[in-house]
Amino acid sequence: MCHLYTLLYIIITKTEHALPIQEWVILILKGMHMTWDSLPTQVDASKHSFIILANTFREQTHQEWNDKYLESFGLVTPDGKLTNAGLLFVDNCTVFQSRIFCTRWTGLYKDDAISSVEHRANLVLLLKYGMDFIKNYTMSGWVKMPNYRLNLPDYSDRAIFEGLVNHLIHRDYTVMGGEVHIDIYDDRVELVSPGAMLDGTQIQDRDIYKVPSMRRNPVIADMFTQLDYMEKRGSGLRKMRELTEKLPNFLQGKEPQYQTEATSFYTTFYNLNWGDNGRMPVEEVANRVNSTLEKYPVNKESSVEKFGVNTKEFGVNEESSVEKFGVNADKFGDTSETQKKVSKTAQKIIDLVISDPSITADNMANKIGVTKRAIEKNIKSLRGMGILVHEGSDKAGYWRIIVKP
Repeated sequence: MCHLYTLLYIIITKTEHALPIQEWVILILKGMHMTWDSLPTQVDASKHSFIILANTFREQTHQEWNDKYLESFGLVTPDGKLTNAGLLFVDNCTVFQSRIFCTRWTGLYKDDAISSVEHRANLVLLLKYGMDFIKNYTMSGWVKMPNYRLNLPDYSDRAIFEGLVNHLIHRDYTVMGGEVHIDIYDDRVELVSPGAMLDGTQIQDRDIYKVPSMRRNPVIADMFTQLDYMEKRGSGLRKMRELTEKLPNFLQGKEPQYQTEATSFYTTFYNLNWGDNGRMPVEEVANRVNSTLEKYPVNKESSVEKFGVNTKEFGVNEESSVEKFGVNADKFGDTSETQKKVSKTAQKIIDLVISDPSITADNMANKIGVTKRAIEKNIKSLRGMGILVHEGSDKAGYWRIIVKP
């Protein structure tokens, strides 16, 4: 690392070309056939621990961790020094750029903030802290279908997860004063990070289905792949859109949007339950999702149960949830359920599919705490009922909830 800065000093002091320092760094790294995250430091790996990384690896992969992975993953050099990537994954990360700023704004603009917090930590913890903040300040309504509960979230959990992973991996870590920003508004979630497209193009002018995979930080990207946080093929932009489009309350025009400026990359997710006049009543969202919903009405006493929100997760008072989400309980009568309800495991599968349409049967079993055979049995039942289908290949496909079986 010191050789890079020595070379940088010589070039800047001896040349008449007044390029920004970041551009010099990029040019030098290209000439060295190296990336910033692969550069060795003078920090002894033996003085640092990777307990958080090791535990996360076990949880995500269900495999045992071996300290030999540190070198094979590019976090430690053969002579026992940390690379820049290694510095970003140690338990006590002190890299100044390894930060996220999280803000929940009031309304649609950056006026007053409801909550604002800064986190400085290793990349594994930054991902967790960022997702926790987003989940705390976004909501999910739900509607009672004839034989199961259908969640109607504001956003695709997995799509936002993919977006935050993308920003942590591909940001420009040579920008000392930069960090990843998470800005939550009433109608959208914006992720911003330093670093534009590597090839100098504008992402808004490109077809995202034809953008080749170009990794600014391949060591960091590979580490996230090893943690099963992303795919090797570099299809994040496309996947974010496809995950969002699989939600039952998705509307055309609400696809995630991407934009680059001179030194920044923006990802915007739009609130699927937000309309021109503000938050849409859950009744309106539900009727849009399933025009036959009025066949399954509810009475006033059960309207919270039928059209409420997940009060435990989102902290909404049950007594006010009907008013908050605009359910016109008087419009509906009593329900006469004529179809057999799905099992508890099947309902959990439906919930997981809404949260992550790309989830595998193995991950379903791990999250629910049952055998894979039990998952397969319930999937077969849901398919037989016409509620669940799988589109695409086994590895790259998606689950979809059929609202109108």
